[in-house]
Amino acid sequence: MHLLLFYLFSLSLFLSSTFSSPAELQLLMQIKFSLDPFNRFLTSWEPNSDPCAGSFEGVACNEQGRVANISLQGKGLSGQIPPAIGGLKSLTGLYLHFNALTGEIPKEIADLTELSDLYLNVNNLTGEIPSQVGNMANLQVLQLCYNKLTGSVPTQLGSLKKLTVLALQYNQLTGAIPASLGDLGLLTRLDLSFNGLFGSIPIKLADAPMLQVLDIRNNSLSGNVPPALKRLNSGFQYNNNPELCGVEFPNLGICTASDHLNPNRPEPFKPSGALQKDIPESANLPSNCSQTHCSNSSKSSLYGVIFGVIGVFTVLTVIGLFTFTWYRRQKQKIGSAFDTSDGRLSTDQVREVYRKSASPLISLEYSNGWDPLAISQSKNGLSQEFLESFMFNLEEVERATQCFSEVNLLGKSNYSATYKGILRDGSAVAVKCITKTSCKSDEANFLKGLKNITSLKHENLVRLRGFCCSKGRGECFLIYDFVPNGNLLQYLDIKEGSGKVLEWSTRISIINGIAKGIGYLHGNRRNKPTLFHQNISAEKVLIDRRYNPLLSDSGLHKLLADDIVFSILKASAAMGYLAPEYTTTGRFTEKSDVYAFGMILLQILSGKRIVTAMTRAAVESCKVEDFVDANLERKFSESEATKLGRLALLCTHESPHCRPTMEVVLEELSEFIVVA
Repeated sequence: MHLLLFYLFSLSLFLSSTFSSPAELQLLMQIKFSLDPFNRFLTSWEPNSDPCAGSFEGVACNEQGRVANISLQGKGLSGQIPPAIGGLKSLTGLYLHFNALTGEIPKEIADLTELSDLYLNVNNLTGEIPSQVGNMANLQVLQLCYNKLTGSVPTQLGSLKKLTVLALQYNQLTGAIPASLGDLGLLTRLDLSFNGLFGSIPIKLADAPMLQVLDIRNNSLSGNVPPALKRLNSGFQYNNNPELCGVEFPNLGICTASDHLNPNRPEPFKPSGALQKDIPESANLPSNCSQTHCSNSSKSSLYGVIFGVIGVFTVLTVIGLFTFTWYRRQKQKIGSAFDTSDGRLSTDQVREVYRKSASPLISLEYSNGWDPLAISQSKNGLSQEFLESFMFNLEEVERATQCFSEVNLLGKSNYSATYKGILRDGSAVAVKCITKTSCKSDEANFLKGLKNITSLKHENLVRLRGFCCSKGRGECFLIYDFVPNGNLLQYLDIKEGSGKVLEWSTRISIINGIAKGIGYLHGNRRNKPTLFHQNISAEKVLIDRRYNPLLSDSGLHKLLADDIVFSILKASAAMGYLAPEYTTTGRFTEKSDVYAFGMILLQILSGKRIVTAMTRAAVESCKVEDFVDANLERKFSESEATKLGRLALLCTHESPHCRPTMEVVLEELSEFIVVA
């Protein structure tokens, strides 16, 4: 009987918990119907599917099988953010930006205590920013810009101790800048521009230790700019705040006693009790009378003061309204190109501005906040299309690699380090970090080389996703697609049972792919000039999931300083890839790449990292069984092996004039591959 009661009690608890906390699948379906009420874009979200099986577009799960990431940016969603979103307790990233979502931000979103990234920017969201957001202890990036949010900036945001980026620009926010934001010890970027904020800039905010970018343009701020903000240099943007003043800030006048007041607004009164907690600390409310200094004046004098204040208040109000109207008209005339007649951009207009002026890889708040070696279109002749397509921001790179964690380190050399990273869209990348001292000292040449690399697009070259340069870190980062099966070197010198032995057909395919990649560099690029790789080796041949070869580091020498390139060539010579004529001429030609290809061809045939004189002798005498990898157990074509061996010898001929071009090599390969 007791056992039965215990069972029934346990069952009731289970059922109650089931109904009070719906399964994540049910929550996701509620979220779908709210975000996409007409079921136009989230058709892959099916009620009978497993969200963690990869069928739910934009949904990723953690190792425990809980939803950890929702990435639905730019999907055309036109619904609202439902309170059900707060039920996904394991969510760490929520990316709903660049949609047309309406309604308010639900306060339940604050229940996502594990959330680190919240991107709701470029929508049509209205209402106030929920003060409960201040309880999201793990929040690192909060992007609410380009919406129609109203009200003040919650002082509670000062409790987000891990926050690094706060982007609230292009809304309809009013009130003062909370001094509590100065408590954010990790805050690096704060954008409050294009709102209706008034009052002074809190001194406490100016002292935020990690702050690099503060943008307060196009508000109604007034008073003295804290001198500590000089340290931000160009990272401090403050134009179109006519009542600001300060010493040594361009376009700002020297402060006078009257500059501490805002002539466009009546002076606020000092509230007490419950009202006080809703006023940001930076409002600088006047305190002419405290509990310890107030005198007991007579009623008559009190009435006189009251009527006097009312009279002054009325006059100031009339003057203030007149001045404010004039100021707004002037502001509309001289405002930024981003301004529209109602003071903000529509979602469609924002998308157009975004398309023309910022990279899709860069969050909006970084358009002025990062430093790609002072890239300037007028200075370097870089097209806007080029900048839009390839520029990453430093925050994205750091987040992808977990701040360059040793766990993600793929390899190091004397001039670079390469890390695996995961972008916010879930794609894997390899991030090559190059110190600025290893790059060309002439910035124009460096950027010209960078443009050359970004133009390389071929199925047998590793794709460059983008780049990022930071003067602050003294490094440049090249972001490539991650290639999962390692490099060709790992498939050489395979001992029995200790690794993957490449089949003969796979080796033929790899040889052909390498040749195609080199041939593309050598001129098969639609009127592009010939580009020599200069560093071809088995280590530079990456293998993807389908065992297709991808040449890495193509064109990299165009970015590197001469001494670094020379050290790379010395290493290449030590491994046997450098053509012998380089030691006498000091010049690199397309025939030098052909020589390196011939060496790789011999490595693939023999399955050995080191090509010995005995191997070459066996190839010359056509003793196939002596130079073909024994791991193949004679499962190969002798005729193909013989032809490939002869081609390898021809490519590695001592005289460059006797070596074929890659065009001829590809013709040779196509002939016997077709026969096979």
